Amino acid sequence: MTTFARVLITTTLLSRVGFAQIPGQSTAFTVGSATASRGQTAYGAITVPAGIDSGLVIQIAVIHGARPGPVVAFVAGSHGTEYVSIVALQRFIGTIDAKALAGTIIVAPLLNVASMEQMVPHINPVDRKGMNSSYPGNRAGTQSERALALVAEQIVKPADVVVDLHGGDLDEDLRPYSYWIRTGRAQQDDASKALALAFNLDVIIVRDVDAANPASARSLSGYALSLGKTTFVAEAGRAGLVEPDAVAALVSGSQNVLASLNMTAGVVPKMEKLVYVGNDKRVLSDRPGMFYKSVERGSYVVQGQKVGHVTDYVGRVMVDWWIGGLVDWWIGGLVDWWVGGLVGWWIGGLVGQGATAL
Repeated sequence: MTTFARVLITTTLLSRVGFAQIPGQSTAFTVGSATASRGQTAYGAITVPAGIDSGLVIQIAVIHGARPGPVVAFVAGSHGTEYVSIVALQRFIGTIDAKALAGTIIVAPLLNVASMEQMVPHINPVDRKGMNSSYPGNRAGTQSERALALVAEQIVKPADVVVDLHGGDLDEDLRPYSYWIRTGRAQQDDASKALALAFNLDVIIVRDVDAANPASARSLSGYALSLGKTTFVAEAGRAGLVEPDAVAALVSGSQNVLASLNMTAGVVPKMEKLVYVGNDKRVLSDRPGMFYKSVERGSYVVQGQKVGHVTDYVGRVMVDWWIGGLVDWWIGGLVDWWVGGLVGWWIGGLVGQGATAL
């Protein structure tokens, strides 16, 4: 059986990356209606005008440091019921002293406002489109497309670094993890890996993409990578619960990103243990019903172990799920479930056929 390797990180694997300064950054920095002078934090919004459907207001904060440095965008709420990431960025804003900061931070805690307000996971209920799968948007399109066209222009393009935060949606029983998405461009990949390590979540999923393929650039991270940005994804939280430990993990991880880029005086903690996961899959049931787990998230399981079962809507067991049976994947304590249209097992990008030290 393939087993997951544990990696002891004994040194800080952070590269110091140089960033070009944006013209005009020395005086004031504007995103939407928020304009921050040097050493100030400003609040405002990106207003998406009405078009073929209703408009949208995306609230933002701009923290413009007293000294020059990189521009880092922190974005959450592409899925408006992933509350942990939204709350974390709200709290993160208040932890930054603009007068002590080098560079500029753009913070957008909630892109998918209708998703939150109507409690609809995964999509924007206004147009039934995903706000993490419709980049680079379309100014003449539906609400999601118009919104993402403005996010692309006003948040992603001005940024040197894009941090995409998620928070365990209503139907996801996740354990914390980061994505390191590799493009094959060594400098970009190394810089993204350094920030994923600095974020200090002890599981990193490794995914390879073709950044030149438009299909790979539909998500926020994929779009940012296609533009040559340094980017990664981090997620903590589960089932729509706002648990303090999960919020703290995303806040402290975001602070670590700034410290690793020499934007603040913070110290990046050393990673004591780390698991890399590759070849993640989603496994769907062959029938509708309800999935009941037999193991808790964070559990290590072995081949032949039962991990859950599916019932019909009156509770009769229809099928059991076993490692090496219906679910032929090794799970390194990374078990998550999605109960939705075709009920099945959404293994959250956290199930792979093995992990290695990279």
